[in-house]
Amino acid sequence: MNLRRAQVTAIFRLLTVICVLAGIVLTAAGPATVTGLLPYFTIQSNVAVGLVAGYAAWLAWHDRPALSPVFTGAVTLYITITGVVYHLVLANPASPFAMPQPDRDLVDAAGNQFLHTVVPLLAVLDWLILQPRGRLRLRYAGYWLAFPLGYLGFALLRGLVVDHYPYPFVDAGQLGYLGVAVSAVFFAVAFWLLGLAFVGLDRGLARR
Repeated sequence: MNLRRAQVTAIFRLLTVICVLAGIVLTAAGPATVTGLLPYFTIQSNVAVGLVAGYAAWLAWHDRPALSPVFTGAVTLYITITGVVYHLVLANPASPFAMPQPDRDLVDAAGNQFLHTVVPLLAVLDWLILQPRGRLRLRYAGYWLAFPLGYLGFALLRGLVVDHYPYPFVDAGQLGYLGVAVSAVFFAVAFWLLGLAFVGLDRGLARR
């Protein structure tokens, strides 16, 4: 990587880190609290993007080898899930799992958009433009499901303790465990297919 490209790459990734921090700080400045936000997949995936982008920026600035595409592919998939599920499922009035959208003030609305729209778009752009190509395999799409499935277990166990579930599709109190299992299978298949799409796109870009 030449010096100018390395610097531009590092600056772009630092912008991603700033957007992650802005999203969390602005959201926490509203009715939510930092500890109240932590159980959400949105926050966990954004934090993962911020940490990876920050480290990747340091690597690029110092002209070090990039992070493993398997790892960056996983993190990109998780933040893509955050954006897609929010816009198509949670904030979509036609969705059976739509969540009531509160009247947000400007600060809270900005934080919400950073976390669910801006950061996912920046992460996908980074993956499309700046990541090495042709190293992903079809089996990785299955491996990448480990974190979402682990998160499901965490959400269910936490729900037993605090009687609150972060998302309606994991709400065992409303759906029952059978209903949660059905929704989990649906989302797992959808996320697996999305992961396969990432692998296929990686291969297509590598050939070009």
